[in-house]
Amino acid sequence: MSNQFLDLITKRRTIYAIGKNVVQTPEYLTDLIQNTIKQSPSSFNSQSSRAVILLNAQHEKFWSFVADALKAYAKDEDSAAKTTAKMATFAAGVGTVLFFEDVETVQGLQTQFPSYAENFPIWAEHSTAIAQFAVWTALHTEGLGASLQHYNPIVDEQVHAEWGIPSNWKLRAQLVFGSVEGEAKDKGYIDDATRFKVFQ
Repeated sequence: MSNQFLDLITKRRTIYAIGKNVVQTPEYLTDLIQNTIKQSPSSFNSQSSRAVILLNAQHEKFWSFVADALKAYAKDEDSAAKTTAKMATFAAGVGTVLFFEDVETVQGLQTQFPSYAENFPIWAEHSTAIAQFAVWTALHTEGLGASLQHYNPIVDEQVHAEWGIPSNWKLRAQLVFGSVEGEAKDKGYIDDATRFKVFQ
């Protein structure tokens, strides 16, 4: 089967080996990320997704925050060193997109549409996931590698303080990206019969 969109998302993979050999300008990347999020669908067109785009030194600062926060969880010096080394692989990239959801927007929808109140937080998670996937794929089309990380909530307070993030923005994920410096690992798939049912 040949389909341009399917080809793109098939080739989009988790890339851990990333670097700073990026030809795109910070302005271009910012515009690409912002417009991709704008075009990502959300329930009731709530547009509840928020993003903080960290590039270069600001990106590295974020991963130093994560590395410092994780030291408290290390069982010994060896595990601490491994964690620090792992964070350094993320810092080796050129940027990170911090994805947030605006809690006030979600709460406003719950008030406005009480019949659906319990679903809006779930739908907000759908919205941010779509935005994350869309940005990830957009970066892939530019020849960049990325991986999606989840180090919230251990750095939430520091992130809000450092970059003046509104208190109603809830951190959900971090997409770290850069030049592709190594291939993705092989990806296996479960049997279609286990995953899908089709009725005609």
